[in-house]
Amino acid sequence: MTLILSLIIGTVLIALFSLFSSIRDRLYHGLVRFFSFESILVLILLNAKHWFERPFSVLQVVSWALLAASAFLAVHGFILLHRLGKPEHGIEMTTRLVTLGAYRFIRHPLYGSLALLGTGTFLKHVDWLTAALAAANILAAYFTARIEEKEMLAKFGAEYAAYMARTKMFIPFIF
Repeated sequence: MTLILSLIIGTVLIALFSLFSSIRDRLYHGLVRFFSFESILVLILLNAKHWFERPFSVLQVVSWALLAASAFLAVHGFILLHRLGKPEHGIEMTTRLVTLGAYRFIRHPLYGSLALLGTGTFLKHVDWLTAALAAANILAAYFTARIEEKEMLAKFGAEYAAYMARTKMFIPFIF
């Protein structure tokens, strides 16, 4: 019962966040991002009881490394957007294109952090359901980034197109 209640409350909060952080401003990447957040929520709820099992196993060590990288990318990305992006109202309404820090190497550190968070959480307890949720999270992060890129091209034009040409989406120098 606690699992279902947590899922319902979490889903409502994610839906409200998606609505008020991007959709109301006609930034439709928030619709797809909802599925990334939702898959992470379900992964956390399913794997919570396995969080500290076998703490020094390879999967646990890799999981913690991915979770730490996720936290770093998220904090770093938000700080850069806030300081350099000069948002009008809300972090997603930047008035300047940010191309420093992690943004110098990848276009989507925040969505990359979601992919890392989902993958790190998946590794806490690997089975077919958590694998499907991790894959859904990665796909949702990818499609969210693609939709946002169209929004950024409309907003920043040639400057963003040039930025896209010199940076990768998620993995520096690779992808």
